Amino acid sequence: KREMIPTFLPFPQVVGEHGMAHFSDKSKSKGKDYCIFFNSQWARLPQDLNKASRLQIYDLTSSVLCSPSEVPEGGFPNRIPMVLRGNCTFYEKVRLAQINGAKGLLIVSKDRLTPPAGNKTQYEEIDIPVALLSYSDMLDISKTFGKVQLVAMYAPNEPVLDYNMVIIFLMAVGTVAIGGYWAGSRDSKKRYMKHKRDDGTEKQDEETVDVTPIMICVFVVMCCSMLVLLYFFYDRLVIWVIAIFCVASSVGLHSCLWPFVKRLPFCKCRIPENNLPYLHKRPQIRMLLLSAFCIGVSITWMVFRNEDQWAWVLQDALGIAFCLYMLKTVRLPTFKACTLLLSVLFVYDVFFVFITPLFTKSGESIMVEVAAGPSDSSTHEKLPMVLKVPRLNFSPLALCDRPFSLLGFGDILVPGLLVAYCHRFDILTQSSRIYFVACTIAYGIGLLITFVALALMQMGQPALLYLVPCTLLTSLTVALWRRELPQFWTGSGFPAIALAPINCTQTAPPQTGGPSTKSESNATEPAAQSEHSPQHPTQETPPAEEDEDKHKSN
Repeated sequence: KREMIPTFLPFPQVVGEHGMAHFSDKSKSKGKDYCIFFNSQWARLPQDLNKASRLQIYDLTSSVLCSPSEVPEGGFPNRIPMVLRGNCTFYEKVRLAQINGAKGLLIVSKDRLTPPAGNKTQYEEIDIPVALLSYSDMLDISKTFGKVQLVAMYAPNEPVLDYNMVIIFLMAVGTVAIGGYWAGSRDSKKRYMKHKRDDGTEKQDEETVDVTPIMICVFVVMCCSMLVLLYFFYDRLVIWVIAIFCVASSVGLHSCLWPFVKRLPFCKCRIPENNLPYLHKRPQIRMLLLSAFCIGVSITWMVFRNEDQWAWVLQDALGIAFCLYMLKTVRLPTFKACTLLLSVLFVYDVFFVFITPLFTKSGESIMVEVAAGPSDSSTHEKLPMVLKVPRLNFSPLALCDRPFSLLGFGDILVPGLLVAYCHRFDILTQSSRIYFVACTIAYGIGLLITFVALALMQMGQPALLYLVPCTLLTSLTVALWRRELPQFWTGSGFPAIALAPINCTQTAPPQTGGPSTKSESNATEPAAQSEHSPQHPTQETPPAEEDEDKHKSN
């Protein structure tokens, strides 16, 4: 399986490979494939089932095969013994099997499947394949085929890339482009806003969170802490993460659908007056119906989240809605803040992928354990913070792991915040959205580079390793080319919306007729000029809103 989330990059100490063990009865009338984990340094397996030798299994699962006394009389001539894991090294087991005539060795493991390791001398001495089989598969084999079993072990080639990568690419680039465009357009609309809206829900929908360097540091510390806590207390915390995802995704879905629902010509009436919490402002009926729908979708996913055939569609829809909501709400005010956030998360990613394997017993990174889910997890739950698409190319190796390709939300949100900043700067400088288009294209190129690395290395890739340099360097290059780097770096012309909302509260005392309007215009003119850098012309109030101001003054 290949994954592209920043929390999944295998870094094993011993190279292990997935293969297939094809079991059948003596008549060969029926057969079934089971996943095995083997080390090709002991012996290689054929790639085609037709070229693999079908040998009889010698069931020795009551033994661990660690001493000669456990070898049955006559040994294992032209057979493959199946023994339990434990009490001695892989080398001791396979050596006993080989000197007693075995043509291979299957080791049944109740723990997670790990590569059967040895050293160079041991590899040279052994020339029969050795593989690990899960205990649950062994029970199914005994139940299905009885005592007389034939097995053929092989390692089929897996397709370099799967067609589901196209779907993942479109979802990721589309989310980043739409989210960045929406964030910039929404920010531009705020600059023309002259009065507060009476509808409390609409006012809440317009809230924006400006990210500061301190918030970035706190966020990274929280990410590190949460990752470590999930590593040690996965089963206790994963349910809470699922619950948080349900709440956050339903809010995001509501935020994405509300602009469309409020254009509908029906259900505009409001509920009667009441003193109930959250309902005392008398929201519209259609808003309540939309809220019920969003909560229902989230609960449906939570109940059926393990239905692999279709639950991934709901998870992706909720995930995209959540990402769009975050891109619209979270606002990086400067390119300096963008660089800090992306750089720190880049280092965070590299540390937890490449450094932590040096400290873990399994030799795998903490991110591997958390993203893929521990094999010894009692809940067998998976973190939902990913977009997932099932594999479209058929391969027998799909049995060996979840048949999904994954892309983490971080690979969308982190570069997406930079894309949103670029669009806001485009609107400010009236640059025909060159920053936005260039950064979006750079994100797509970075994702394609991730796919290429995936194909070349045949292992999961941390997408931020490629996305961060592509987006940051492209944005920086455009700013240098346009000679706007000082303004782009400091975010010239971006006021802190949360602290200084644009409105007409500071006006001259009311007078009669036209003088009042003139005083109000003079009072707001300096503030409007201070919002823009001197290098670029200021944006004037649209005629429609000027008429509205005159109407209010009169």
